[in-house]
Amino acid sequence: MKTPTYATPPAGMPSQTDRIVDRAIFTTAYAVIPRGVMRDIVTSAYPQWHATDVWVLARPLSGFAETFSQSVLHVAPGGGSERPEPDPNAQGAYFVLSGSLTFAIAGHVQTIAAGGFVWVAPGEQYTVVNNTTDPAYCQWIRKRYEAADGIAVPASFTTSDQDTRPNSMAGANDQWLTSRFMDPADMGHDMHITIVTLEPGASIPFAETHVMEHGLYVLQGRGVYYLNGDWVEVEAGDFMWLRAFCPQACYAGGSEPFRYLLYKDVNRLPALTL
Repeated sequence: MKTPTYATPPAGMPSQTDRIVDRAIFTTAYAVIPRGVMRDIVTSAYPQWHATDVWVLARPLSGFAETFSQSVLHVAPGGGSERPEPDPNAQGAYFVLSGSLTFAIAGHVQTIAAGGFVWVAPGEQYTVVNNTTDPAYCQWIRKRYEAADGIAVPASFTTSDQDTRPNSMAGANDQWLTSRFMDPADMGHDMHITIVTLEPGASIPFAETHVMEHGLYVLQGRGVYYLNGDWVEVEAGDFMWLRAFCPQACYAGGSEPFRYLLYKDVNRLPALTL
């Protein structure tokens, strides 16, 4: 099997001769942030992070994401943070897109290369540093942890795309696969991060309509997504936000697998207040 690669933002600035109109769209049910708009002029910076540029893809906002934030971090050599997370109730998930980052969590130090995944439990003290001479890119997904009575908070852990066995979806003949970083049977997790893989020509063959909110970052390939009645073409490096109950389906195009990193909130009784 070919070693997977993971898309990163193009950064820089487009040419003055490039066309202005792109595929970016924002609706009350979904949003598409194409890779072409992830340029230097729209980066942010986070407190306590140094030599790090950030593309904020989603954050809690009226009419937008409700349960999570998601960012792409560009960490220059020597960059990172000794205090990445200011919220003691927040959990964090990192997926390294390129380069490598060294995490120190509860006294355990581990260097995570491209394809590596780290989940950090709420309240955990940890650091993230780029100790190499090359830049690193990663996804950082944050969610306020929702405790459940009698259910323990899971311990922080690391794994990788390469070390996570893909599961074939029912009836898909290994054409639609899910690589689940969290154990679906562990009720301690109130969010799941998964890599979905669709081989060329494969599809999600019905319009899923469900309570889970989604953030989707396309890691590789091309596909066409059905979003609340619209068909939208997406490619490696694009981001999609899908509101709860947004009808959704897709099929893979191109000549390589269509793969995306998927966030969803799970395993908790719905609140009865807004």
